[in-house]
Amino acid sequence: MTAPRLELKGVTKRYPGVVANNDVDLTVMPGEIHALLGENGAGKSTLVKFIYGVQRADAGWMKWEGREVEIPNPKAARDLGIGMVFQHFSLFDAMTVEENIALGISAELARGDLNSRIKEISASYGLPLEPDRYVHTLSVGERQRIEVVRCLLQSPKLLIMDEPTSVLTPQEVEELFKTLRRLSGEGVSILYISHKLQEIKELCHTATIMRMGEVVDDCDPAEETARSMAEMMMGKNLVSPERPEGIETGAPRLVVRNLTMESSDQHGVDLHGISFEVRSGEILGIAGIAGNGQTELLDALSGQVPVDDDDSIIIGGKTVGGAGPVERRAAGLSFVPEERLGHGAVPEMTLWENAFLSGATRKDLVKSGFIQIKKSSRYASEIVEKFKVKTPGVLNAAGSLSGGNLQKFIFGREILQDPSVIVVLQPTWGVDAGSAAAIRQSLLDLAAGGAAVLVISQDLEELFEVADQIAVICQGRLSRSWPPDEITVDEIGLLMAGVEADPRGAAHNGEAEGHAG
Repeated sequence: MTAPRLELKGVTKRYPGVVANNDVDLTVMPGEIHALLGENGAGKSTLVKFIYGVQRADAGWMKWEGREVEIPNPKAARDLGIGMVFQHFSLFDAMTVEENIALGISAELARGDLNSRIKEISASYGLPLEPDRYVHTLSVGERQRIEVVRCLLQSPKLLIMDEPTSVLTPQEVEELFKTLRRLSGEGVSILYISHKLQEIKELCHTATIMRMGEVVDDCDPAEETARSMAEMMMGKNLVSPERPEGIETGAPRLVVRNLTMESSDQHGVDLHGISFEVRSGEILGIAGIAGNGQTELLDALSGQVPVDDDDSIIIGGKTVGGAGPVERRAAGLSFVPEERLGHGAVPEMTLWENAFLSGATRKDLVKSGFIQIKKSSRYASEIVEKFKVKTPGVLNAAGSLSGGNLQKFIFGREILQDPSVIVVLQPTWGVDAGSAAAIRQSLLDLAAGGAAVLVISQDLEELFEVADQIAVICQGRLSRSWPPDEITVDEIGLLMAGVEADPRGAAHNGEAEGHAG
């Protein structure tokens, strides 16, 4: 009988106020694609950081190919043959793609023509990268590609992947799965973390379920449904989002007309003649692969980058193209950016301070020029309670939260400002099934209450679940839109990949057509 590639026994890790891992056992066999499932804060990230040498456990041991080992740092893990793609990336913004990859691999691998090898690997896996670009110019999705390619260059024996498909089209996901299955057939073990449970069912041989820092179950994903695995993770029945009945759309709340804008980043994506409108009570979904203008579109809509034509963006009947974020929030806009740490929240600031940053105007948190700390703290506490954010308290730093819990906090902060228009970019990226359902229900409820909702997402399942209309952004141009029941996932995927044709037969040319053009 083949010995396990990786074996953990009794792993325990405590932080002030929380037990992240409690007596965890885990076994991963050679060639096995092993899913690690759990809600945000269940302890998955802590466990894999122990495997990868990022942190040490308080108790327990690890065996690698039958031999007990201690892994003091990531280099030691890589020397053993362990590669990892983190959900929060370990990259230096001021360095190029090639320089970042060179820092994360051995000196031997970094020698020679690394530039060409990066291009070769990235092209073969459908994850295009330019080695000479600086990381600060890249979207979140493009940054994730660096981490994936860096691991693949090392020919790992165990590959730990955290949400690896969030930047891919459905067709590219299929190609990645072919690659992972081939690696599995060659004996490479894969520890796979994803909140996309249908992926787990299609790809993984076995799954370990964690809840509140403990292993609560193991299962064969092929014999389960996505719903049954979600309910194992939650310990209760999953409540799916429900679209309220009888919603009538009203007047346009967000109108964008011929929005054309050069990216402030020399390697960014310019916006070309984008036009659409979102009515009261309506959700418009925009699909697209990362790096196709989504960040620039959010920057333009939020006012972080004012545009030359004041009439190109209208919120609630008011032209705001040249206005900044404060004026747009006053007009009724809320927005959720893609990057949680640094853009959505300041890592070193407390939760109440981060709540104040965007809520000062609409929640009236300033009086006579002074911050109302108690009122801001109550607001932050309300967010934590209503959106079930796992944290010891609002005095904790935003950077101390898991990725999913921080996303719930940022999202709740915007929802509770009762916006008339909300723009969200990747609202449930890296968020567990229960939290994703709650966030999507909040979007549906906002629309039912009369808000205009714009959801920019790479998660097509999400868009088909919540959107009334779906359009696609590709290379800074927006397609026309379709009701979800009039277009398929594969057709959306082809548009995301840059197919210059309406899947229903009519060419799309950037002119206004229906809700988007």
